[in-house]
Formats: sequence, C-alpha cells, structure tokens
Amino acid sequence: MDRLQAMEMFVRVVETGSFSRAAQEFATTQPTVTKQVAAMEARLKVRLLNRNTRGVSPTEAGALYYERCKAIVRDTQEADSAVRTRQTLAQGLLRVGSSVAFGRRVLVPLALDFMRQHPQLRVDLSFEDRYTDLVAQGIDVAVRMGKLADSSLGARFLGANPWLMVASPAYLRKHGTPRKPAELSSHETLIYTSVQGSDVWRVVSPRGEASTVPITARLRSNNLSAVLAAARSHLGIAALPWYVASDSLASGAVVEVLKGYSLPEQEIHAVYPSPKLVPQKVQAFIAYLQGRFEGKWWEALPKV
Repeated sequence: MDRLQAMEMFVRVVETGSFSRAAQEFATTQPTVTKQVAAMEARLKVRLLNRNTRGVSPTEAGALYYERCKAIVRDTQEADSAVRTRQTLAQGLLRVGSSVAFGRRVLVPLALDFMRQHPQLRVDLSFEDRYTDLVAQGIDVAVRMGKLADSSLGARFLGANPWLMVASPAYLRKHGTPRKPAELSSHETLIYTSVQGSDVWRVVSPRGEASTVPITARLRSNNLSAVLAAARSHLGIAALPWYVASDSLASGAVVEVLKGYSLPEQEIHAVYPSPKLVPQKVQAFIAYLQGRFEGKWWEALPKV
C-alpha cells in the first residue's frame, strides 16, 4: 500500500476516532488499517495515536501529523479533481493543425465558431502542407486529407473533399471548351502536385464511369492558391477542390469545365496522438467537426 493511501487512512482514523469505521470507508479490514498506522509510527519513531477502550485519539505529535496529512490529502484530491474537470470540459489550450489552404479557407471559420461556443478554450492553429509529427509538435488534433496510413494515431472520418476542373472564360474562348474528358489532352493544365503528381487525370462521368486522361502541365505547384491564381490568369484548366474554387466560381473569374464530371474525392479525417484517453477538448472539437462536411459544405461555413 502506498504512503498516500496510508495517510488517507490515518486521517480518517483520527476524524472518526475508530479503526473499524475507517476500515469500512476503505472497504478493508480493521487489522489492515491498524497495521498501516503502526507502520507509520515505526517509520517516524513516534506514537501518533492513543488507543483505549473508549476509542482512538491523536497524541500531540499525532495531531501535528494529522494536520499536515490532511493538507496533503486535500491537495491531492484537488489536483485529481482539476484533471478530471479538464477531461470533462472543453477548456485549456487546444492545438490544431491542417494544410495551409484548408486551414485558411475552412478551418479558421470553424475554429472561431467553436471558440465562441467554448469561451474557456484557447486555440493554437498551425498550418503546414507537409505532414507533421503530432506528438513532436504538440498538436492535439489535425485535419488531414486522403487515405490514412496505418499508424498508432487515433482517427475519425469527417467527410469528403470533392474536386472539379475550372478555367477562366478568357482561356476557354481562346482555346475552346472541352466537351468530353479525352479533349483535355489538347489543353494546358494546372496541377496541384501534392495530390495529382502524375501527368494523368482520372475523370469520373456523371454515371460513375472512370477514364484516365493524359494531360500536359503548364504549371505545377504544391500550393493550391498558386494553381487557382494561374487559372484566374487564363493559363489553363485547373483541378481544384470545390472549397478552393467556390469564391472564384461565384464571381465568374473561373467557370466549371466538363460540368457533371468529377475528379476523385479525398477523405477528410481528424487525427490525434492516441485513440486512448482522448481529452474532452479534442472530443468536443471532433464532435463539432462531424456533420460539417456533408453536401456542399463549403457553402455552409460559418461567417468570420
């Protein structure tokens, strides 16, 4: 039995004036409690309790030791309570990570809305296009795109990230508008290398039929904003997530190409350092994110 539990027993013996009552509270036997107190007295080389037929009372040294033990037990209980409270409330500091474009366009309004709902929570947003080590970087939860590799991380599926093809009206007036996927081969294309690393696009028809189309890249970039900027500058047909292209589509800076066709969707996951003992702040944030990525979710983002 550890020293803290022995102190707890000693405190209750003094407060109840009885070894048997203390034993009942700890669901143990009276001899066990008696042995614990005797072991404390032997270690301290001082008598802590006077025992007689009327009950138990502390000696002068015992009274002093009782006060100190009571303070230690109280501080320990308060520490335990503080940790348990933090586990059951969304409070403290939540470190969130994602890619740059998704973070800026999607996660920022969601995080700000979540913060308004949880005023005791502080949030640290970290955006990088490379996958970071969550444990090494101290990230509590990250939102990641695509298939997840097997790992010890905890993960929760959130939804899908659909893609489309766009170009500026000026580019299409000059080069023509493709009517079927095979015609993409005769156009300049703009490639986001973090997803479309090859010179082949996989295009899915409205009926779900997939075809692979060889393309010629005018621009390659690992930055979605750069690919969108090139499309707006009339340099070719870009493959982009809907959430990246939506504002430019609404303004008319770009239009959808091969409407009804699509590119493969990406899975959206929340990942966190371990699937065990997940802090409440992380659980609450993931619960908030679930259901946010259904339908045309990019049109329903909170206003900032």
